[in-house]
Amino acid sequence: MKKVISTTAAPGAIGPYSQAIDTGSFVYASGQIPINPATGEIPEGITAQTEQAIANVKGILAEAGLTLDNVVKTTVFLADMSLFGPMNEVYAANFSEPYPARSAVAVRELPKQVLVEVEVIAVR
Repeated sequence: MKKVISTTAAPGAIGPYSQAIDTGSFVYASGQIPINPATGEIPEGITAQTEQAIANVKGILAEAGLTLDNVVKTTVFLADMSLFGPMNEVYAANFSEPYPARSAVAVRELPKQVLVEVEVIAVR
């Protein structure tokens, strides 16, 4: 079974991909960049951008009937590893123990020149 998850609580896909795919047991969410879905605006700074990216993840998970507590794996993409500390503070304020497994990597560039992108895998 493969069901597309789509919501206006997160930015729409800007290419040939789905916001998320629900396999019945797992929900695989595409990476979320910090675009406010209501306004299309991107907030300034890593703290606000991380908050918005996680809010977008929450919106997708809610559409699937899940919360951040269902997340088992995250991948965080950063424009620069010097942003890790402030990103991690926001991340820690949103996720709770037992924390999901996580990878955090710096990449050369992210879409729309944002500072952070967050993708998750959640389990039912």
